[in-house]
Amino acid sequence: MPSLKDMKREIGNEAGLMKVEKLVELREKVSNTEFPIPTEELCARFAKLYSGCINDVLREFTLLNQALPSDIMPLREGMVMCGEAFTVKSAPNAMIRGEMTFRAQMLDDFKPGCIVVWDTSNDQDGSLWGGVMTATAKTKGIKGAVIAGGIRDTKQILEQDFPIFYRYRTSNGSLGRCMITHYQTTILIGKTLIRPGDIIFGDIDGVLCIPRDIAYPVLQRAEHIASNEVDIFDWVHQGDTISEIIAKGGYF
Repeated sequence: MPSLKDMKREIGNEAGLMKVEKLVELREKVSNTEFPIPTEELCARFAKLYSGCINDVLREFTLLNQALPSDIMPLREGMVMCGEAFTVKSAPNAMIRGEMTFRAQMLDDFKPGCIVVWDTSNDQDGSLWGGVMTATAKTKGIKGAVIAGGIRDTKQILEQDFPIFYRYRTSNGSLGRCMITHYQTTILIGKTLIRPGDIIFGDIDGVLCIPRDIAYPVLQRAEHIASNEVDIFDWVHQGDTISEIIAKGGYF
């Protein structure tokens, strides 16, 4: 018969395990939510909106950490993108063996309509994306990329008119400086958790991650707000007072 001490230890271990399982569920569960409209249509409708409007709706859903760090910005101001997240994780590493094989496997698994979202583990040295990666992504039907780190071959990327959001530019290649460790897994960029299949939106004000489970209601609410703002601008331009605008449901 186990001693009281052994029983307490077993209960403690089970309790600790349950807490870890809940954390795993929260962090690593990938949603398989199906949208009531085709994903392509959902993303096309999001692309007609703007990040401030969408972010305000996410706040209504009590989500305050869905904007990626503010230093991740578009290569060209007019770039707008929306698609499902294809997540990639890399880290600084002096090793080289196996890197190109794993990268080729990842590229083969690229899914049309996705946005590549790349967590570089705060790498500040190498580039993770360049001209050849852009050409490959376009042939695979990828809609854009978010690189929380460096890019290179900037002229080639611009010539291909491919939406890309990034932190810095450098001529340094990635080989011998970093390695891809995971892809299509939960990643964390800044304070934002990003899971495969979440909806990624980017425009001149940065990048948002919209959790897949609420993407459609967020879209509907954001479209409603955008429609209301047309009225608000009209009221302002016609000279209505602040009090009159607020009384009609406007805001500032």
